[in-house]
Amino acid sequence: MDLKGKKIGFGLTGSHCTYAAVYPQMERLREMGAELVPVVSQTFQDTDSKFGQAKDHMDRVREITGREPIKTIVDAEPLGPIEPLDIMVLAPLTGNSMSRLANAITDGAVLMATKATIRNGNPVVIGVSTNDALGLNGVNLMRLMATKLMYFVPFGQDDPVKKPNSMVADMTLIPETVQLALEHKQIQPVIIERAK
Repeated sequence: MDLKGKKIGFGLTGSHCTYAAVYPQMERLREMGAELVPVVSQTFQDTDSKFGQAKDHMDRVREITGREPIKTIVDAEPLGPIEPLDIMVLAPLTGNSMSRLANAITDGAVLMATKATIRNGNPVVIGVSTNDALGLNGVNLMRLMATKLMYFVPFGQDDPVKKPNSMVADMTLIPETVQLALEHKQIQPVIIERAK
């Protein structure tokens, strides 16, 4: 696969347990020739957890992309008219951010960058990671799946016994999903078996 010359926005939200699966895919996109423009949520930039310190996550994103992550709505807004993206990737996209996206709430840098990309008529790739995809957030997930320009990294239940409402994307499929989304095609199948 060749993504040379493609400018890819990469939005990271607060699913801390998923970052380790996402970073290698960001590296793969770079190896395929893409320029990555990182955009991070407030939770990503400020929250320390058992999965790592916020500072270390920010440093990792800088190292992978070679750029300072976009952290504010004001800094994300130029991604519309001034520095347009070819595609925006949201991975991981939490249920919280997914619900705001599905309801047109733009209250952070990641959602502003996404809105700017949609305004330009360019695709958005979503890598979900949410504990309530089959619960209250199900309506938001389905709304986005039925929305023009939205393409999904294949996802499934990660622990149907202990967390029956939880669904997580197979982040290893981000590059393939991106390549097809640039052609306005959805990778198939979308719903996959994830539980081990």
